[in-house]
Amino acid sequence: MTDDLTELYQQLLLDHNKSPRNFRVLPDANRTAQGTNPICGDSCTIYARMDGDLVEEMTFQGSGCAISIASASLLTESLKGKTKAEVRVMFDKVCDMMTTGHSEGDLGKLSALAGVHRFPVRIKCAILPWHAAAAAVEGRGETISTESDRA
Repeated sequence: MTDDLTELYQQLLLDHNKSPRNFRVLPDANRTAQGTNPICGDSCTIYARMDGDLVEEMTFQGSGCAISIASASLLTESLKGKTKAEVRVMFDKVCDMMTTGHSEGDLGKLSALAGVHRFPVRIKCAILPWHAAAAAVEGRGETISTESDRA
């Protein structure tokens, strides 16, 4: 990754942390899931309004480090309008990218999360909202912990 691109991605992440998108309770959510990262102290609740298999709206609330908040903000923007199957594909691609630094296909703004792989302790922070979003979309409605086998 070039220095200019790295700087651009860092600025994008800082912007999403400072002004997170979709940071609110979704009153008419019909799917929710919570995520916790006991090591870092991150926590998030993902709210989704699904129409069948389609994500009509997705929001979040929570607290945590800049990476966790930025990741949740980016995912809520990216998953709106996706089907459950498309969410699963994106989940797999983004999680793979965050652990390896490489991605298959164009992930747009989500590519800003690729640099997380260089900081192994922060990978769980970035992946946490994705696990919670997957649980919400799949209707599992459970609490996901980065210290369990599910995350």
